[in-house]
Amino acid sequence: MTPRTFLVNGLLAGLVAAIAAFVVAYTVGEPQIDTAISLEEAASATTSDGHDHAHDHDEAGAHTHSHGDGGTTVSREHQATFGLATAILALSLAYGGVLGLIAAFATGRLGRLTAVGSTAVVSLIAFVAYALVPFLKYPATPPAVGDGDTIGERTGLYFGFVLVSVLVAAAAVVLAVKLFPKLGGYGAIVSGAAAYVAVMLVAGGLFSTVNEVGDFPADILWFFRRDSLLTVATTWAVLGVVLTGLVLRSQNQVAAAAEKREAALAL
Repeated sequence: MTPRTFLVNGLLAGLVAAIAAFVVAYTVGEPQIDTAISLEEAASATTSDGHDHAHDHDEAGAHTHSHGDGGTTVSREHQATFGLATAILALSLAYGGVLGLIAAFATGRLGRLTAVGSTAVVSLIAFVAYALVPFLKYPATPPAVGDGDTIGERTGLYFGFVLVSVLVAAAAVVLAVKLFPKLGGYGAIVSGAAAYVAVMLVAGGLFSTVNEVGDFPADILWFFRRDSLLTVATTWAVLGVVLTGLVLRSQNQVAAAAEKREAALAL
């Protein structure tokens, strides 16, 4: 199989993952955002901070949400449907394409694993290193949480931690591959995983802590973060399962074509 095959399979998997993630995000995530926005509106109605903080209604009577001077007013209905779908589709396709290429590179380089096994392992590592661990350090926050003046700093911390996590995960995989001849599969995997956990615990302690929750209700914050993680997990679970299945199909097609060629040559 060529890298192009993996890339196409990754994009197809990303499309399927986008559909599943949108259903989850729209069903369980958007209600929590609506609740957070309602709290934000209630707080803005009782305080006078000198900022232009507009919550309007469009001509159809739909609620709109905007911040800042001259900000574009976008219907909340459009945010929760077309906007959400577009964002999830773009991210899922990007994840799928990159994951497919990484799986192509990893094939034949992870011990005795086949293309299917390598794809499954790469998908799991990508979810843990890129999505899960950074989320545990810097979980998602709903509207009305966080100081607007620190958005840049918080964004930098998050993506910095993502970069560290991905690099450490890659190093842990290399370590496991090198230890495989001496320790076997089980020992190599445990050693690599332990090294990743140890380094990330240190990194988690070194990176600054963000504590800007204020008096936001703890239960609503918990539900929002739980549902955000559920959406992320759905994206990567579907992405990994579908991509692995497509790689298996492609592998079987290649094997079947090879058998036909051998049979033709034998005649």
